[in-house]
Amino acid sequence: MPKILVIEDEAAIRRVLVKILSEESDKYEVDQAEDGLVGIEKIKKEDFDLILCDIKMPKMDGVEVLEAVKKIKPEIPIVMISGHGDLDTAVNTMRLGAFDYISKPPDLNRLLNTVRNALDRKELVVENKILKKKVSKKYEMIGNSDAIDQIKDIIDKVAPTDARVLITGPNGTGKELVSHWLHEKSERSKGPMIEVNCAAIPSELIESELFGHVKGAFTSAAKDRAGKFEAANGGTIFLDEIGDMSLPAQAKVLRALQESRIQRVGSDRDIKVDVRIIAATNKDLKKEISEGRFREDLYHRLAVILIKVPALNDRREDIPLLINYFSKKITGEQGIALKGFSAKAVKLLQEYDWTGNIRELRNVIERLIILGGEEVSESDVKLFASK
Repeated sequence: MPKILVIEDEAAIRRVLVKILSEESDKYEVDQAEDGLVGIEKIKKEDFDLILCDIKMPKMDGVEVLEAVKKIKPEIPIVMISGHGDLDTAVNTMRLGAFDYISKPPDLNRLLNTVRNALDRKELVVENKILKKKVSKKYEMIGNSDAIDQIKDIIDKVAPTDARVLITGPNGTGKELVSHWLHEKSERSKGPMIEVNCAAIPSELIESELFGHVKGAFTSAAKDRAGKFEAANGGTIFLDEIGDMSLPAQAKVLRALQESRIQRVGSDRDIKVDVRIIAATNKDLKKEISEGRFREDLYHRLAVILIKVPALNDRREDIPLLINYFSKKITGEQGIALKGFSAKAVKLLQEYDWTGNIRELRNVIERLIILGGEEVSESDVKLFASK
């Protein structure tokens, strides 16, 4: 049952509001406070789904209550209660984050409609937060080794900025996870996160994929098409395996970085874009530069912040945590009972040469869960995890 707090210093108005909400609908639990200070104390101690708050009150007025609640519990919608002379202030409170306002004396239908709409909005906000947590769980970084702790620390410092980041490391180490953490912890998290695997796109199509094209730009260009940079506007674009990008495409990416503008293939019209770039590669870009396959000026533009993701062989102390994490995830996906791993099985897995890194470990864990005994043993590892 949604819980509503009415903050109103006029006892008569307060009684009317409580009566309407309590008697006209049996869907709500209603509490009340006679001024802003009392209301704030209740909000700190209890959870409310909606607040109705008068604007003009002694001790602490409605605007001050609104500002305080937005700091304490910003997800709670607030409906302001305005007298005839408070309408301008009521409108201004909506700019400060109020959901809506109702006038005194309250109209029954107007009040109940506003309350329903505000509660629907609250429910949507909560659902979005739950969904965002699920997304975050999908890209969770598992491990407490010094190397992983250092990466998490860098992410916490860099994510809130718009600094460009270059992520390096062998295949299968989790470079994509780092990029998602950077996006989700950034101010751009409400915007899109667009991923581009530069190695998977033919060199003759990479420019069209990144920057779009206009009708007739090439044989198969039947209509105008926006590219990944436009799709990522206001958010983040993740250029995975950027070391495989062609030199002509590198030149266009460099221009996009320098000028925050792009041109679709076949067009001379500039399109302004607001995009944060995160790039990743498993190649030694300095070697690629020396051999003429990668632009040095682009490298320095991308590598404002460097994050090196270690190979699994360099963080073996994280393997028991990863085994536990993948076991829960895989058995949940397969709909089978959770399996444990014996201490000897875990120790043997820690001693393996993980050339495929985290990706290889996950595949091995899945194989052992499907083919191994009720508890995965050392002999199961020797039999089913062999290369």
